[in-house]
Amino acid sequence: MKVTDHIKQAKDTLVSFEILPPLKGKMINSIYDHLDPLMEFKPSFINVTYHRSETMFKKKSDGTFEKVEVRKRPGTVAICAAIMNHYKIDAVPHLICGGFSKRETEDALIDLNFLGIDNVLVLRGDAAKNEAHFEPEPDGNKYAIDLLKQVMNLKNGVYLEEDIKNGVKPDFCIGTAGYPEKHFEAPNLETDMLRLKDKVDAGADYIMTQMFFNNQKFFDFVKDCRAHGIEVPILPGLKPITNKKQLSILPKVFHVDIPSDLSNAIMKAKTDADVEQIGTEWLIQQSKELKAFGVPGLHYYTLGKPNVIYNVVKAVR
Repeated sequence: MKVTDHIKQAKDTLVSFEILPPLKGKMINSIYDHLDPLMEFKPSFINVTYHRSETMFKKKSDGTFEKVEVRKRPGTVAICAAIMNHYKIDAVPHLICGGFSKRETEDALIDLNFLGIDNVLVLRGDAAKNEAHFEPEPDGNKYAIDLLKQVMNLKNGVYLEEDIKNGVKPDFCIGTAGYPEKHFEAPNLETDMLRLKDKVDAGADYIMTQMFFNNQKFFDFVKDCRAHGIEVPILPGLKPITNKKQLSILPKVFHVDIPSDLSNAIMKAKTDADVEQIGTEWLIQQSKELKAFGVPGLHYYTLGKPNVIYNVVKAVR
């Protein structure tokens, strides 16, 4: 079922989760062990991230180095199929520009349609670790809106091979990313909002936000979206802080602000267990406030901390 249908049919605030594929060499059971406790909350859907390959240099026996491409977390499409089969709930694979040519993207979409997967979350993705700026693949999509338009073309039966007539029209529900604190590459909030409006006008069915820790920024973001004529559902993305290192890592990697009340409390904590408790309590209050605000759902980035997310959702429900 489509994410938007879940939202329309919901009688209360939805709950959904996001997971990483396991590192190469791990079994699918690592995913089930991660998700099993969270199934108590009957999530509407599970997002599965996609990770591009990385360039590595491996030392050879003669002392020289060989350049190799390694995908450390493969299997997004297969994991989605496994989740749907195992739990009988919807899975939402991420689609990214980086690492995909347009033909590879089309093939992935065909695979998803064959598997009965109705949803995709369309993202540009990050630059490769060895690149200062994002560079698309040869014959790849440069921006998220380009990728979104390719999905829309397929929905309309337009394939890359122009000789395909009367082709299947997969009816994907398309999510796109929104940034309550502005995408770090946008010159200002207004420009970022206009780019988001472009994606919605191009066919995005709902918005999933980057994590944030100050609800007022989300409230302002929703108000601004509505003022710009963006009427699709907006789902807040939420993540707990569980250790002190995240006070510097999260702003650097995800370009988000951490409120001083939260950072001050964490800095005073003596143990990681104390930090985890502070982060849990903060996310519980965030979630309760967002639920009262009337968000259609609460989307939690579990990222290796299902026990914390379990405690949060248990308290909010």
